[in-house]
Amino acid sequence: MIPDPAINRGPMGILDTQLPQDTIALWWLGQAGFVLRSSSSIVYLDPFLSEHPARLIPPLFPAEVGPPADLVFCTHEHWDHLDPQTLSGLAKASPRARFVVPLPIVDQVTALDILSERVVGVQPGDELDLGEVKLFPIPALHGLKAPPAVYDFGFVEKDGQRLYRYLGYVIEMAGVRVYSAGDTLAFDGLIERLRQLEVDIALLPINGRSYFREQIDIVGNLDEREAADLAAAAGVKLLVPTHYEMFAANQGRPGALVDYARAYHPSLTCYIPAHGRRFTYKKGDLY
Repeated sequence: MIPDPAINRGPMGILDTQLPQDTIALWWLGQAGFVLRSSSSIVYLDPFLSEHPARLIPPLFPAEVGPPADLVFCTHEHWDHLDPQTLSGLAKASPRARFVVPLPIVDQVTALDILSERVVGVQPGDELDLGEVKLFPIPALHGLKAPPAVYDFGFVEKDGQRLYRYLGYVIEMAGVRVYSAGDTLAFDGLIERLRQLEVDIALLPINGRSYFREQIDIVGNLDEREAADLAAAAGVKLLVPTHYEMFAANQGRPGALVDYARAYHPSLTCYIPAHGRRFTYKKGDLY
């Protein structure tokens, strides 16, 4: 893993990055959003690039001028993960991009005038080859609103099937497997799924949950300790905290994460991202 010494603030920093075939680069867009790229593909994860009065961190760049995407992943329908303005802008800037979302919310993407053939609905258990990218969707334990806060998998009954509304994604690029958790709590079976998929990098929320925040309709996530415990138990090589710093009412403490990991999981490596700063990872960097 190599932090880049320069901050690439504009989209050209992403386009200009040259990578070996066995290496990926990541840029944190804020909240749960990332750009991942390999030598041949550019992927967006939960991009939130529109202006909003509550944002503490401005968008890294407008979606309309963003680096052309091959794939855009959204884990669920909360607007800081599936932002209509961002998706519309990316669809125009990247006419060949495909949009990957949980199957029950495909219609929310096609409602943005994105052609249905560009939208891929997925479910846990699917294994998809998407060009140079392999995808393994897994469940996420979350909720849409509070109070009351109800944390579940968002099951939707359709055509006799029970479909998951909230997902995380394990994405393989250049041989590196990245777990983008979106919004989730820990649940039975998650550790085993991640271990089986041999995740290299976990992008995990650390904003936690709180009764008082739930009273103002903020549905929570893993906290700093839970994120470290999950990553360590799943054998993850590198933990990258997400979902903090964007909104004043919904913060996390990356320093507390590092302190806890050093005390209780000394073999776990943490990387604290900076908005817009590139870092690279090669399979086998951390063993």
